[in-house]
Amino acid sequence: MPAWSSSWQLPDQIADVLPSEARHIEELRRLFLDTARSYGYELVMPPLLEHLESLLTGTGEALDLQTFKLVDQLSGRTLGLRADTTPQVARIDAHLLNRSGVARLCYCGPVLHTRADRPHATREPLQFGAEIYGHAGLEADLEAQRLALDCLKAAGVNDLMVDMADVRIVTSLLAGASLGASTLAHIQAALAAKDARELDRLLCGLNGGISSAAREGMMALLQLYGDEPVLVEAEKALPPLPGVREALQNLKWLASHAPAVKVSFDLADLRGYAYYSGTRFAIYGQGAELARGGRYDEVGAVFGRNRPAAGFSLDLKELVSVLPPRPLKAAICAPWGDDAILNAAIARLRANGETVTCVLPGHESEVNEFDCDRELALKAGQWVVQPRH
Repeated sequence: MPAWSSSWQLPDQIADVLPSEARHIEELRRLFLDTARSYGYELVMPPLLEHLESLLTGTGEALDLQTFKLVDQLSGRTLGLRADTTPQVARIDAHLLNRSGVARLCYCGPVLHTRADRPHATREPLQFGAEIYGHAGLEADLEAQRLALDCLKAAGVNDLMVDMADVRIVTSLLAGASLGASTLAHIQAALAAKDARELDRLLCGLNGGISSAAREGMMALLQLYGDEPVLVEAEKALPPLPGVREALQNLKWLASHAPAVKVSFDLADLRGYAYYSGTRFAIYGQGAELARGGRYDEVGAVFGRNRPAAGFSLDLKELVSVLPPRPLKAAICAPWGDDAILNAAIARLRANGETVTCVLPGHESEVNEFDCDRELALKAGQWVVQPRH
């Protein structure tokens, strides 16, 4: 088989982005960054690759497995291509900015995954995110939710739903148990699958490392999902441990201050268990999960600055894939020529924000990304814009 026959093929779950979709993504990128700026968030641009030990410091095995690794030909050290931007932003907050008060930071750039996190997803997301450092109160959690919702609403997503949980509930219930990483992973999987039989078997295998009240609470989590009344049920079903009480109070407060969107809870949802330190949320719309965030106070600890932190992130490519396609961008067609008056008229239109495409000789009937609904025509010695027939 000749080499050229496969040279155009890309790796699995890596794809080119073609003009209409690329324009949509870029418009959303600018829109989201402007929305974040309206909240006071400052843009940062971390590098795509770093020394591996810096990139993976404190992130755990999951991110390590998701990270592509290569050798730096200049230093001989191992580098990593970032699989998540949040640790890099935490490093910027801790070492480069080193502010004593609140820091609001946002970013937008590609990340690369060794494996897609779900079928048919890309391994090269375009990650947009915003993070607020330095405030431990729920006001920061709420601001992260509101900013994420405002971004999605600005993108034209309607009927949004916020689903919330708090990892401290499970942390508190399992506080007395000595758990290995494998056992904890199996417990998380049983909770996610709502598998009562498997969860009961795992808890019984802890050999007295968990109290009967905590065990009953863990089993009750399988039924504690739904809208706000589920929090009242949780207060009755779960033991009154300090961490549990605080988590439920925080969820109630966030739900009471949520914007005009539907709010639900799944207290058994442990996604990001090793990452989040408190409340976490996911935003759903268009039949898909569109954004994810929460509180992760420990993210900067490995950089010597354990500051409160909350935020969210989303994949612009995935978001665009569930939104209706944008119509072609309106444009003005102009004849190609070297006439000074014609070119001055074209320059003025472009300076005023119009898209003007010059039709090259012999290509008058071709179609491209732009909808030329107007044309630049010579009328009585003047170049004027008129509807295109």
